[in-house]
Amino acid sequence: MATNSAFIDTPTLPLSPETKLLAAFKNDTHPDKVYLAGREYLGEDGQISVLPLTWKIKQQIGGDPTLGTEYPPSLGVLEFTRRVTELALGKDSQAIVENRVLGVQTVGLTGAVRLGTELLRRWYSRSVAWSGPVYVPLPCHDSLVDTLKAAGILDVRQYRYWNAEQRVVSTDKLTEDLEQAPEHSVVILSASAHCPTGADLSQQDWTALAEVMARRRLLPFFLLPAQGLCLGDPDQDAWPLRHYASLGLEFLCAQSFSHSFTLYGERVGHLLLVLKQNSVLLAVQSQAESLVRSLWARPTVLGARVVATVLGNPANLAEWRDAIRGLAERCLLIREQLLEKLRLLGTPGRWDHLTQQGGLFCCTGLNAEQVRFLARKRHLYLLPDGCMNVTAINRQNLDYVAESIYLALTSAL
Repeated sequence: MATNSAFIDTPTLPLSPETKLLAAFKNDTHPDKVYLAGREYLGEDGQISVLPLTWKIKQQIGGDPTLGTEYPPSLGVLEFTRRVTELALGKDSQAIVENRVLGVQTVGLTGAVRLGTELLRRWYSRSVAWSGPVYVPLPCHDSLVDTLKAAGILDVRQYRYWNAEQRVVSTDKLTEDLEQAPEHSVVILSASAHCPTGADLSQQDWTALAEVMARRRLLPFFLLPAQGLCLGDPDQDAWPLRHYASLGLEFLCAQSFSHSFTLYGERVGHLLLVLKQNSVLLAVQSQAESLVRSLWARPTVLGARVVATVLGNPANLAEWRDAIRGLAERCLLIREQLLEKLRLLGTPGRWDHLTQQGGLFCCTGLNAEQVRFLARKRHLYLLPDGCMNVTAINRQNLDYVAESIYLALTSAL
């Protein structure tokens, strides 16, 4: 009889940088410690913010005896997929009118990326035996590359997105890299609120990039993780998708509603596919449904019902638009306040990029040594690349954060 576990030879993987950082923060006993590397939208009290509308709709759904507990369809709650498709593309989208759009409810943004990648690996450009590559922005979150590789895409390449010296999007390098990409490559693009930099392409940049994508026969795979939270207007944040759809381009889009509806625990995501012709829609839908059955079988219901209820009711929709605008305006206000504090302190360098970025995340431009100084000497925890969640800054810690950044740049490290 065997005495050892069948898993006795399983190696222990190293902790992710985020896990290590959070553990260090939790073990820190300093009263002024600040964790600036979280992913959730935090309110002024430092706690995860929940929209009052979301809370109200949840209570209504919980008290509605007519709502059943049966499993939803594999592709998701139908009203949810319809409403979020319209939210992304606009109700008058020609692609919707011509029935060239497939929507699938997923387990968060990661689930949407995974499902989309699985579809691509099996069925994209079968006539040319496509097996990659997939291009991702540099920088991007590590989990994005891990998800692509878990779906069987081993040829993952990077295109230069961020100019760390000037602290802006490197549009020239981005274009140069994609001009050299092989035909039929898939390119992951952040439609708005790029993570982790918070810096986005302009509409002029998107227009120029569309020409490159079409000429080089590259397939866009958009990420839309927080629609409305970047510019305060869901329509403006979705402009790149709507523009590409208007040009007749085919693309995929992974949507998440964690930030924009403060539904973090419900993992409400959506995969959107805009096709060139509706003759392939049913075939792609059948393949997506087969993949869903092997990945998570059926999605969850509550979060999808919340989103559908908000988007399907004019009064709720107006309230949500006002709320999301308020969240975005607070992000901008925090950036402006931090910029002014750094200016008053005489902090070396230019910091205008703080207010030129949008959404929750911000790339400060601090280097790895300065980030280590902040953690070691000031008990401020940022990601190793100097990026942070601006909503972790509030009235109570704003002065301390600004002073700490000043010291990181002026003290002998």
